[in-house]
This record gives sequence, C-alpha cells and structure tokens, in this order.
Amino acid sequence: MTATMRIGELAARTGASVRSPRYYEEQGLRSPSGQRRYVEGQVERIRLIQRLFSAGLSSRTILDLLPCVESPSEHTSEVALKRMRQERDRLDRHIADLNKTRAVLTDLLLANRAHRSELVTA
Repeated sequence: MTATMRIGELAARTGASVRSPRYYEEQGLRSPSGQRRYVEGQVERIRLIQRLFSAGLSSRTILDLLPCVESPSEHTSEVALKRMRQERDRLDRHIADLNKTRAVLTDLLLANRAHRSELVTA
C-alpha cells in the first residue's frame, strides 16, 4: 500500500501554500488519480508546476506540457519543446514591446526635463 499525505503535508513538503494544489486542481492540473490524498510522486509534480508557473507559463500551457512528464515519449517531448519555444518567443516579443515603450517614456522624461529647464531660465 502506498503511503498518502494530506494537502497540508504536501504544501509543507513543496513550499507551496495549501491553496496552490487546490488552485492547480481547479485549473485542470489535478493529478492523474484525481484524489485529494497525495502520494510521494505528487510532491515532485507540484514542484514542477510551481517552476512552470514561475517561468511565466499559464495553466493552459502547463496542461499542454504535462503529457511529456506523465507519458514521456519522443512525440510528447517534441510537443513540449515546441510549446516552450512558442512561449519563449512570445516573451521575447513582449520584452521587445516593453523596451520600445520604455524608450518612448525615456524620450518623454528628457522632453519634460528640457521643458522644465526652460521654465527655470525664463
């Protein structure tokens, strides 16, 4: 018989809040067994999900990646790799947009500083 743990112990072992595993379940990230009693392997699953969330991935994207972990194969690995590249490319575009926005704001700050110095000398 496999030893099980309650959600509080799972949270303590993973560093997650008690709410996190429940949230993961709500997002469809429930363990394959679908139970509220957790087994040892689910500690690593929660840690992985936390890492994926901290990488900026959405629960939908994480759902797309989990088959690679749950049923490793060349196909699931390729799908996961492609999905992670898409997410990285999306982040790269977002970073480029943020850099452009920052440059515009910097120009506005410089224009404001120039205008303020004209007011002081006038």
